[in-house]
Amino acid sequence: MSFHDDIIRLSKQNAYFRQVLATGAHSQVVVMSIPPGGDIGEEVHDVDQILVFVGGSGEAILNGERKPVAENHLVFVPAGTTHNFVNTGSVDWKLFTVYAPPEHAPGTVHKTKAEADAAHE
Repeated sequence: MSFHDDIIRLSKQNAYFRQVLATGAHSQVVVMSIPPGGDIGEEVHDVDQILVFVGGSGEAILNGERKPVAENHLVFVPAGTTHNFVNTGSVDWKLFTVYAPPEHAPGTVHKTKAEADAAHE
């Protein structure tokens, strides 16, 4: 599946916790929206992950180390890294992420973090 669109616009317009936009054989593009006070949830992947933040602000926690993250920041999370991202701002935190290889089923939409958590149980 090819994909060609304005990823910044799509990321800023997205109101869902997670929405898979494109999935290929070796990578996947996902947009996310994290509400104020919310987080992605601590996790570890077997794949590398790239996250690009396009609106809002928060904190990246990688292997216990905390760093601020603002609009226009990119965070690279190597496979095996324990990580979480927490929205410390007052507006929804907008981002897109690239998994290589894909992490979620093509077309996945989780409207809320609770829905995403339930899908992983």
